[in-house]
Formats: sequence, structure tokens, C-alpha cells
Amino acid sequence: MATHHAHTATASLPPGLLARFDELKAVLRAQRPGEDTAILDKAFEFAAERHGPQIRKSGEPYLAHPLEVAHILASLQLDITSLVVALLHDTIEDTPTTIEEIRQQFGPEVSRCVDGVTKLGRLAFSTAEDRQAETFRKMLLAMVEDTRVILVKLADRLHNMRTLGHLAPERQRDIASVTLEIYAPIALRLGMGKMRSELEDLALSYLDSKAYQEITHYIESRRESSESFLAQIKRDIQ
Repeated sequence: MATHHAHTATASLPPGLLARFDELKAVLRAQRPGEDTAILDKAFEFAAERHGPQIRKSGEPYLAHPLEVAHILASLQLDITSLVVALLHDTIEDTPTTIEEIRQQFGPEVSRCVDGVTKLGRLAFSTAEDRQAETFRKMLLAMVEDTRVILVKLADRLHNMRTLGHLAPERQRDIASVTLEIYAPIALRLGMGKMRSELEDLALSYLDSKAYQEITHYIESRRESSESFLAQIKRDIQ
């Protein structure tokens, strides 16, 4: 019955969202030929049914968020379980779904990771206690049995930062502070330099837009001379 509902749930989605899901499967197939994507289809249908008519502050269907989180993880070449967890990561928090349902439908590995992401989301970090940031980062990492949980959480945070413009200014600053103090250093600790840089850049653009613009302008103004310098070195080496 649930599967039937799920099919109707995906049938009523905007074409752009369905196309984006097809792109996700194409990326996965290119990285892992021969991988059975049935569980990914099932997770997408399940998430579409559970999130239903929920809308984000941006006006997009809520499902767009877990789908983009899955895309971020696919760009890091993570396994299909991580992508399934990404699609399902907000179902416990934002819909009536239980962790037992996730376990029955998707197995213990997926349910354990979804449960881990949900628990991390419930931890409150008060930016007033800046000195405790290191303790909080250690606690976050210690709580995680499966590294994929923290990777899904980082991808979730990255997509939220990319779409932060739709929230109230005070909320933007709160989220940006926590990103800078907690999540960017964790990305660094896990050796994810590119993600850490984007998290820091986005956070800075909300916390100190003037400094952010000055730095961006400086980097852009130096880019051309840097590129020609590197090209010269490359020619010399060749």
C-alpha cells in the first residue's frame, strides 16, 4: 500500500525534481556500474510520500533539500547507502515516520545512520559558549559510530548554507556562526578541504559581508597574474 502511495507521490512532483533525481542515478551509475539502484528509487519514493506537500522557506518542495544533500554526497563518490540516508535524513524529524519503519523498509544499516543524523540534529550548540566549541566538536565525532553519519550531516549543513538567504537575518547569523565554529573544523579534520572552504566562505558572507567582499575582490584581482605565473612555471618545467 505504502509503495502504491509513494508512486503517486513521485508522479505529482515537479518535472525538475524528477529530472534531478535521474541525474543523481546517472552519477551513481557512472561511478559504480552494475550497482542496483532499486533501493535509491524506493528511498526517493518514500521521502516524496512522507514529505508530501511540505515546502521550504525558499518556496521549493521540501524534497528538494534531501535530494541536493544526496547530490553533494554523490559528488564525493560516497556509496549508495549514504545517498539513501541523505534522501531519508529528515523523515524522522519532520514527518510522522518512525525509526522502526525505516529499519523495516531499508534495513538496519540505513536506519542506524538515519537515527545518527537525527540525533546530531537535535544537539543544541549555544554560540555564547564559544570556548566549548572544541568540546562540542569532540562530542559530535565521538557520538558517531559510522563516519557516513557525519558526512551526511556536513552535506546537510552545506546545502542549508547554500540556501540560507531565505531565512531571517538573525537566524542566518546563528547558523553561520555554528557552521564556522563546529562544522567547518570537522570537515577539515576529516580531510575535506573543499567542503570546509565552501562552508567557511558561505559563513563569512553572512557574518561579515564587507570583509567577505573585500577578500573575494582581492582574490579575483590576483587571479589573472597568479594564473599566468603558474602557466610560466608549467612551461619552464615542461
